[in-house]
Amino acid sequence: MTNNGTLLRTRAPHQHHRVTYVELFFDLVFVFAITQISHTMLAHFTPLGVLETALLFLAVWWVWIYTSWITNWLDPERTPVRVMLFVLMILGLLLSTSIPKAFETRGLTFALAFVAMQVGRSLFTYFSIPKSQPGWRMNLLRISCWLACSGVFWIAGGLSEGQTRLWLWIIAVAIEYCGPVMRFRFPGLGATPLGDWEVEGGHMAERCALFIIIALGESIVVTGTTFGEAAWTSTAIMAFLVALIGSIAMWWVYFHLGAEAGAEHITHSDETGRIARSAYTYMHLPIVAGIVVSAVGDEILLAHPDGHSDIKAIIGIVGGPLLFLIGTLLFKRLMRHLWQLSHMVGIALLLAMIPLAHHLAPLQLSAATTVIMLIVAAWEAISLGSKTVSDEV
Repeated sequence: MTNNGTLLRTRAPHQHHRVTYVELFFDLVFVFAITQISHTMLAHFTPLGVLETALLFLAVWWVWIYTSWITNWLDPERTPVRVMLFVLMILGLLLSTSIPKAFETRGLTFALAFVAMQVGRSLFTYFSIPKSQPGWRMNLLRISCWLACSGVFWIAGGLSEGQTRLWLWIIAVAIEYCGPVMRFRFPGLGATPLGDWEVEGGHMAERCALFIIIALGESIVVTGTTFGEAAWTSTAIMAFLVALIGSIAMWWVYFHLGAEAGAEHITHSDETGRIARSAYTYMHLPIVAGIVVSAVGDEILLAHPDGHSDIKAIIGIVGGPLLFLIGTLLFKRLMRHLWQLSHMVGIALLLAMIPLAHHLAPLQLSAATTVIMLIVAAWEAISLGSKTVSDEV
């Protein structure tokens, strides 16, 4: 498909468009957003605080992944699209700076920035798609209607306080996340056929892989910063090494075989829209969340490596890798059509550690989870290095 002077990307069958520099520049805002999320979770590590931070994380991921869909359809090298991304960056920075006090004094700012990004970007795309592409135009119209409906609850929540804000934003997030599942079915407009969600698969896979790098980068920044401020005792040095090796193990589990296999599969698929919706829009959510929670666990580890692990340490140190492995298991299940045995064993081992975790020091607990992650990474690498994917399980 050629763009015929429009803002659409030029497409060819199974062609891989590289991620552009302006997309990488746009991602810098979300480096800051992920930092804000992890620090907010650590500062409000109560059941209510975790729930609130989870809602904010869902919003941050959603605004980023929607933008990745749009830059898959529109050409970021065209000036109007670049300007749109720069406007989104400004709003995204406003959104990110509001995160720590989103449930306090900056709720309305967070809500307005989020709604402006979601609805504004979708309407821009709707008017950018030529009338010769009625399917895509109708898809963006449905999306805009759904986002406008959720926006009412976002803004109403921003104008409210306390539990009212929380419940209104839960409704808003539910609307946002149900949209793709419902294919944005809307009264009078119908639902979007999956054929109208066609994407350039290699680009989508690369965009999500880069977001994994952003999340892992936050983990490394937390590790380095906290270690730099601590007294360099032998225990602190061990905690630093364990945290860093844990991040390396996560990188290995995702990138050594999974990321490339996912990119290959979606690039040569005839159902790129369905795969992008399931594997990259939804299944990457627990992967990224697991890395963010692990970063919180690393900060707890480096600050207090000795003593017994409390519930915060257990959630961060065990819960993060557990979320990550569950996400990668589901992702690779869709891409390879099999249940990755190494990942299932890793999940089982992490679950088995939970009843014992309270009796271990954070350093011991983190060392154990890191060993489990290394086992998963080595098992997968050796297994798939000596067999075909179809022979593994």
